[in-house]
Amino acid sequence: MQDILIDTTEGVMTLTVNRIDKKNSFTQPMYAALADALQHASDSADVRVVVVQGHTTIFSAGNDIGDFLSGASASADAPVFKFLRTIASFPKPLIAAVCGPAVGVGTTMLFHCDLVYAGDNAAFSMPFVNLGLCPEAASSFLVPQMMGYHRAAEALLLGEPFMAEAALEVGLINRIVPPSEANGLAQAQARKLAAKPISSLIETKRLMKKTNSAQVQAHMEEELHSFGRMLREPAAKEAFTAFMEKRRPDFSKV
Repeated sequence: MQDILIDTTEGVMTLTVNRIDKKNSFTQPMYAALADALQHASDSADVRVVVVQGHTTIFSAGNDIGDFLSGASASADAPVFKFLRTIASFPKPLIAAVCGPAVGVGTTMLFHCDLVYAGDNAAFSMPFVNLGLCPEAASSFLVPQMMGYHRAAEALLLGEPFMAEAALEVGLINRIVPPSEANGLAQAQARKLAAKPISSLIETKRLMKKTNSAQVQAHMEEELHSFGRMLREPAAKEAFTAFMEKRRPDFSKV
């Protein structure tokens, strides 16, 4: 079974995260597949809009813990960072449909989407600190910008989930619908966009993102270096070991 399903129909490329038995947690091959698909979509005249979706019960549990333990995510050229760079600079309309938990990168990737539709069961969280890590995907810049500093501090320092209504209030998502309708709504909006002139869509998106683009790239690179370093430090090792041993981590000595 493929972990990333790719379908292109009438100008809309749909990327479906399909690792439900592992709560749609992302592995390095999945990041590579997503990055390659987005690059193809960027270059192809046959693709005008991209939709990223999961299951009605789960969007993504975030990065696969096994990758963290193996050190696969520590390198600057790891597929995860290629994916993040690609999604941040993707020039065409990008839509996400989110149902159930969206953890870590499952939430931070949404800050680079143009439209986000959520099921009323969606729960967003960025628990990087709880894993002895720091934010990624330029979220240390984009979250305070969108939410305001104090709400961002609550989301990033405590790492606790916030629900769809709160995400709608701060502007992370566009609309809340029943989970069974989220993917369909994303597809309907994608078809609307695909019928519009692609040159106008690309230029409008470029102009909207122009002010932040350099800062996003700079924050992403700084986060990358910090993230890779912190993966090798005692706090992260304790967090991942505790996760595998199904116990509460003890950070009192780190």
